[in-house]
Parts: sequence; structure tokens; C-alpha cells
Amino acid sequence: MDGQQIHQRIQELVQQEQGLRDVARSEGESKSRSEELRRLEVQLDQCWDLLRQRRAKLDAGQNPDEAAVRPADEVEGYRQ
Repeated sequence: MDGQQIHQRIQELVQQEQGLRDVARSEGESKSRSEELRRLEVQLDQCWDLLRQRRAKLDAGQNPDEAAVRPADEVEGYRQ
């Protein structure tokens, strides 16, 4: 994925996330919505991480296409 594709994917995920939050506000929380929201949040974190990796590689004079999606548990571990 190049930078533009990553940005497009982020926009798609944000729209899905907003849609789920809107439904949750009008219909109430459900376990399935909560799980889907969590899945979207993880995917967003992975996309942002990938974008940061690409930028870091560019800044270092390396090939940004060598950046790779990191596992969810690794990306999510950054918050702790």
C-alpha cells in the first residue's frame, strides 16, 4: 500500500467507525457493535503505524515500500 492508499483506507475506517458510533447512540450499545468498533480501532492504529513507518523510511532515505503492517498486539502495545 502506498501513502495515498493508506489515507483512503483510514478515511473508510473512520466513516465506518462514525457510523457504528451513530447507531450505538440511537439504538444503544451491543456486544457485536462494541466488538466491531474495537476491530476498527485496531485497524486504524495499524494504518497510522504503517503510515508513520513509511514516512520514517522516506526520511531515512530508505524504500517506504519496505514498511509492513505490524501485528495488532504489537501496535496496541504502544499505548501501554
